[in-house]
Amino acid sequence: MTTVSSESVSPTPAPGRGAEASAQSGTSVRRVAVASCIGTTIEFYDFFIYGTAAALVFPTVFFPALGSTAGTVASFATFAVAFFARPVGAMLFGHYGDRIGRKKTLVSTLLLMGISTLLIGLLPGADTIGVAAPLILVLLRFAQGFAVGGEWAGATLLTAEYAPPGKRGLYAMFPQLGPALAFILSSGTFLVTGIFLGDTNEAFLSWGWRIPFLFSIVLVAIGLYMRLAIEETPVFRANQAADRAQEQDQPRRLPFADAWRYQSKEILLSAGALATLFAFFYLGTAFLTSYGTKNLGFSRPFVLSVGIASAFVFGAAIVVSALYSDRIGRRKVIMASCVAAFGWALVLFPLLDTGSPVAFAIGMFGTLGIFGVAYGPCGALLPEMFATRYRYTGAGLGYNLAGVLGGAIPPLIAAPLAASFGGIAIGVMLAILAVLSFFCTRALVETKDLAL
Repeated sequence: MTTVSSESVSPTPAPGRGAEASAQSGTSVRRVAVASCIGTTIEFYDFFIYGTAAALVFPTVFFPALGSTAGTVASFATFAVAFFARPVGAMLFGHYGDRIGRKKTLVSTLLLMGISTLLIGLLPGADTIGVAAPLILVLLRFAQGFAVGGEWAGATLLTAEYAPPGKRGLYAMFPQLGPALAFILSSGTFLVTGIFLGDTNEAFLSWGWRIPFLFSIVLVAIGLYMRLAIEETPVFRANQAADRAQEQDQPRRLPFADAWRYQSKEILLSAGALATLFAFFYLGTAFLTSYGTKNLGFSRPFVLSVGIASAFVFGAAIVVSALYSDRIGRRKVIMASCVAAFGWALVLFPLLDTGSPVAFAIGMFGTLGIFGVAYGPCGALLPEMFATRYRYTGAGLGYNLAGVLGGAIPPLIAAPLAASFGGIAIGVMLAILAVLSFFCTRALVETKDLAL
C-alpha cells in the first residue's frame, strides 16, 4: 500500500530506481484538495445557473406559449434531463477514468461542461428561432449532465486516493464543498444581474440572464489551470502498473463490466442511500426558488438572497458531517440525515405556506442543511466501497443513479403535485424517499477504516 503523508504524496518507487524515484516531489495533498474544490465549484456553478434560470427565466424565454404552470413544468423537465444523462456520463467517463487516469478525464469533463454552458448563454429564445430553441436547450442540458456524471466521481477519487489514512472524510470534503460555493456564485450572479437590470426588466429576460452563463468560461479557464498542475494519484498509478503486468496473461475486462459483475449490490444500495440527498438538492437549489417567487409571491432578489445565505449553512453542514464521519462512520451520519429528512419533509410546506419571509428562510436553511449533512460523508463513502480498477465507474454509477431517482423524478412531478394537492404532497413524496434511503444506508457496510 502506498504510504501517504498529510503534506505530500509520492508514487511507490519503481524497481531499480530507488532513491531517484523517492527524491521526486509528489503532489501536495492540499493542492489536490484545492484543485478538486475549485473544479467541482465550476462544474456545479454551471449546473446550478441552469436550475436558477429554469425557475426564473426559461418558462418565459423558451416556453412562452405554454403559460405559467405548464411552462414551469416544461422548464423543470429540461432541468431533469441532465439527471438522466449523468449515469451515461458516469459509465463513459468512468471507463476512461479507470483506464487512462483520473486527471485526464477530469480535464475532459470540465471542457465539456464549460462549452455546453457557454452555448446555452448564446442560444436564441423561442421568439427568435421557434421550436428549435427548446430542442437545442435540451441537447445542451444533456451535455451538462453528461459532464457532471463524470466529474463528481473523479474529483472525489483524487482527494480520497491521496488522503492519509483516517482522514479521508476530511480531504474528500473539499470537492463536496464545491456545490455550496457554486450555489453562492450562481445565485449571486443572478442577484447582481437582476439588481442592475431590474427585477422584472425586459433587458434581464432578453439578455441579462445570459451573463452568468457567459461568465462561466472565465471560471473554466481557472479550473483547467488548477487541474493541469496536479499529478495522477499514486493509487491509480500502482494499480495501472499491476494491470499492465496482468494483461500479458489475460485481456483486461471493461471497468463497467467488472463493477456490475462484482459489486452491483453496492451500486444499487448506494443509489438508494443517496436518493434523498438528490431530492433535497433539487428542492433547495431549484424548486424553492420557483416556489418562493411564483407560489408565495416573494421578490426575486429576496429569494436569491435567502439562497445565498442558506448555501453557507449548507457548506457548514458538509464540513461538520465529513469530520464526524471520520470519527463515527459514514453510515451513521447519513442515516441521521435520513431521519431528519423524514420529519422535515412533512413540516416544510405547511411552514412555507404560512407566507412568512422568515418561514421561507427557515425552510431553505433546513433543507440545504439536511442535504449538507448527507453530502459531507459520501465523498469518502463511495470511493471506499469499490476496488481501484473500477472505482471511478462504480462510484460514479452509484452516485448518478441516485441522481435519477432523487434528482430527475421530483422535478417532473413536484409542480403538478403542488398544483393539484398542495405543497404537502411534495413533502409526502420526500418522506417516502427518506425511508428508502435510510434502509439502503443501513444495508451498506461501514467503510471508514478500509484501505484503498
